[in-house]
Amino acid sequence: MLSLKRLLDRSLTAQATLAFLLGLGISALIRRDEHPAVWVFHSALYSGVAIAVLAFQRRRAARAVGTDAGGLADLNRKIRHQEVPREPEEQAAMRRLVGEQLGQMERAGKWVPYWLGAMGLVAVGMFVLGAVSGSLLFPLVFAVAMVALCVWVLWMRRRSLDRLHSMRQALRQP
Repeated sequence: MLSLKRLLDRSLTAQATLAFLLGLGISALIRRDEHPAVWVFHSALYSGVAIAVLAFQRRRAARAVGTDAGGLADLNRKIRHQEVPREPEEQAAMRRLVGEQLGQMERAGKWVPYWLGAMGLVAVGMFVLGAVSGSLLFPLVFAVAMVALCVWVLWMRRRSLDRLHSMRQALRQP
């Protein structure tokens, strides 16, 4: 399991393959009555767009930090495990990465209330549509899933911010 996780952290090809297979399965579930070639096309399209965005973000982050994609994956792993690098040049790269990620999260933080409001409106809208149509089971399940997703996103955001702040503090100490 550890080697699979490390492979997915480092390899864009492995991530593309996983995204394609997940997209294929979701397309097959959603579009059961269509030809399997349509499933493959949709999966390839969606995973291609997702991988292009991911590659762009990785390249931009690697340039900002001053390392390659593999080094960026190692630094992110060290942040997740709260490992402070010993080498001065790796510490400098870690400082730049932590600063970059904290800056991104702080800039994105002002949009969190709007995102939560939009998710709430979608959940309420689905619930109202279900009440009007007479079927409350699916809208209720959807609303509960939406609340669970929002709580999970907020929890992961808080966890990431805590890790980044503690790593920034650890890098400041001599």
